[in-house]
Amino acid sequence: MASRGMPLDTAAIFSTIMEAILYGFSVLMFVGTIWTLTYKRRIKEINRPIVVVAFMLLILSTAHMIVDIIRIEQGLVTYRDTFPGGPAAFFADVAQVTFVIKNIIYTLQTMLGDGMVIYRCYIVWQSVWVIIIPSLLWFGITVCGACAVYSVSQATSQAGNIFAKATGQWITAFYAMTLASNLLASGFLAYRIWMMERNVSSIRATKSSMMPIVRVLADAAILYSVTLLSALVCFVEANNGQYVILDMIMPIISIAFYMVIIRMAMKTRNHSYLSTVGMGSETARGTAQQYHMKPMEVHISQITHEDDTSKLAY
Repeated sequence: MASRGMPLDTAAIFSTIMEAILYGFSVLMFVGTIWTLTYKRRIKEINRPIVVVAFMLLILSTAHMIVDIIRIEQGLVTYRDTFPGGPAAFFADVAQVTFVIKNIIYTLQTMLGDGMVIYRCYIVWQSVWVIIIPSLLWFGITVCGACAVYSVSQATSQAGNIFAKATGQWITAFYAMTLASNLLASGFLAYRIWMMERNVSSIRATKSSMMPIVRVLADAAILYSVTLLSALVCFVEANNGQYVILDMIMPIISIAFYMVIIRMAMKTRNHSYLSTVGMGSETARGTAQQYHMKPMEVHISQITHEDDTSKLAY
């Protein structure tokens, strides 16, 4: 299928620039995330799984950024005059090793980011039933991602661009299931937290509220979903703009993860409160620890009995 839109060499330059900008922003947010997770905490109090995920997202984003820089150098400098068809043909060649590596990294980043959203959803609901559909979609994402990477790795230089049927069907399904999984898991998560907020708002003594957490979850989901939808539309229309959006998604996945953690830490330094929205503790226990309940006033009437010998007060 013939592609449309901007030339591929132009798309490669523009996508790398946009990815670099967002990558720099994600690195700053990574530093903020690690600081909020470790500041004034003892080693045993640090949520190690979340720290590991934060580092893995940074490593994958960094690896993708490096591969993109190498790919730009090869297409515009090393093979500029020797590759048949020039730079545009080089960037359209799905058989290039750098292109295969990019797809592997993107698939791993997507699996990790979507898996964390589903994990948070499970922690808050404490029910496997709620995450059945998102989990099935996650497994579908894994299968489609693996098949897309395999089809690309087996392609030849004459196989055509990424919009060819051999790869296009898997990539379309990958985008669609990623979008559905993210919307479902994020929606369930935000709804549960909103319900918890509504249930305790009438008995909470302080003005603390979980609504800022709901808003940041919605913001993260919208940011990621809009980007995915744009990529899906561009891919279905065989528009080269999907190359730009695809490279932007890598740091956006990290940013969406970091912004939730940082916002929760800004809301409170209470570790149990962070745990309730996906940091590792049980919801039932975390809910009781999140709020200071209003003190109950008990008025005891004083009954005085008088006789000839004494006065008793009860």
